[in-house]
Amino acid sequence: MKMDMNALMKQAQQMQEQMLQAQEEAKQIVSEASAGGGMVTVKANGGGELVEVRIDARAIDPDDPEMLADMVLAAANEAIRAAQEAVEAKLRSQLPDLGGLGLPGL
Repeated sequence: MKMDMNALMKQAQQMQEQMLQAQEEAKQIVSEASAGGGMVTVKANGGGELVEVRIDARAIDPDDPEMLADMVLAAANEAIRAAQEAVEAKLRSQLPDLGGLGLPGL
């Protein structure tokens, strides 16, 4: 069985281009999460970037800055997690089922 190196290189280049495209598409997926009864809302994209943070003035207590920090952290982590799940679901829908090969799923 002879391997065609040019064909392999071309296939690797195509896969790299597809991965770059998938990364760009992931940035278009945006998820939103809130904490503190909606006093803090965060949006994150599938690239793991926070794209928006909204803080209601009622959440700003100068005597308890830790509470605001906790709400921002909770909302940010949830928004990032939700965006990552959305990206994984999209990728799963676009990939062939490789379960028969014994490969782990996404």
